[in-house]
Amino acid sequence: MPDALAAMSRALREAAPDRLVEAVDRALRSVLAAVRVDVFLADYRISGLWSVLDPELSAGSLSGQGGAPRCFSSQQPVLDPHDGGHCRVWVPLTVWGERLGVLLVELTDTPDRPTQDVLADLAVDLATTLRAADRETDRYRRTRRRERLSMAAEMQWDLLPGRSVTDEAFLLAGQLEPAYSVGGDHFDWSVDPGRLTLTVLNGAGTGLAAAMLTALTVNAIRNARRSGGGLVEQAELASDTLFYQHRGDRHVATLLLSVDTATGRARAVDAGSPRVLRLRGTTVQRIALEQQLPLGMFAETRYTVQEFDLLPGDRLFVVSDGVYDARPGGQEAYGERTMARAMRSTRLQPAPEAVGTVMRELFAYHADTDLRDDAVVVCLDWCGRRER
Repeated sequence: MPDALAAMSRALREAAPDRLVEAVDRALRSVLAAVRVDVFLADYRISGLWSVLDPELSAGSLSGQGGAPRCFSSQQPVLDPHDGGHCRVWVPLTVWGERLGVLLVELTDTPDRPTQDVLADLAVDLATTLRAADRETDRYRRTRRRERLSMAAEMQWDLLPGRSVTDEAFLLAGQLEPAYSVGGDHFDWSVDPGRLTLTVLNGAGTGLAAAMLTALTVNAIRNARRSGGGLVEQAELASDTLFYQHRGDRHVATLLLSVDTATGRARAVDAGSPRVLRLRGTTVQRIALEQQLPLGMFAETRYTVQEFDLLPGDRLFVVSDGVYDARPGGQEAYGERTMARAMRSTRLQPAPEAVGTVMRELFAYHADTDLRDDAVVVCLDWCGRRER
């Protein structure tokens, strides 16, 4: 079996970026006598899994017992017996905590444990390669989109670091809506030795103008961060950049957060409207931060840092006003009570599932009406460093 895995991994390394699935197909047919191989990728709304080889084919149409969705949700391989004694094996495709989709391998009989282990290892290699290849080809992005993206949404999705990431100390996930036409809302993060840095932005305006404003803000923050600057320098450089570009006419409400992954000590600069809510046990509580001026409102604005502690088991949600203040039909804001109920219902879900739950509840709250504002939800599960 080690030789089999080596052969399949070599096939991946030698394949062209747009031919990874075909390379895995040939290798698995040769090494394991597979009768069918495919890769299904999650769409932008994470509402379905779609075939790379046949982009109009959903995994749900092949999964009589819900094997593909169960695999994607649980992040565990699923064996799905099929006609004639065949067995469909669904394996999660995940890299550094980001859920890309699932690998389907159909075999003539139920695989033994060593074969299942080989497929799991191959899926890790394939997910990593798909993530790298995504910069070289549009094939996988075309599979993921179920309708045309607006120009603003195209910019926003390209600017994201990913949709989830894991570390020994935390699990982090985020989602943008409306996925195919989002304008100004955004999130960014960086995982560095001993530190997680998270930024959540609520860009003013709509459409392409909002996306351009957000792109400028994110890149200014990244420039300061990658040059070694802390939260204050990141906020002040971004604010000055925006002001001297727009003279105060355009601004971006932003939360900048940095967490020491050894201690759980969090430092924050609250420059506007994104809300921070903590789920501790069954209690939802808003983290009280002093709101400072949004980035770009005035020249040479100075910012200060506030601190709070995270305890193992804490879950933080950061939401934009498109989530918290949503009032469809003039009813009570989603964030007043309904969002807290949605947050409590996620206690047993991992962060990527929790983000989806809060977003689905938001859409249900809107009933038959569309979202009137961009919405971003970010979920941070704090585990804490284990004692060695």
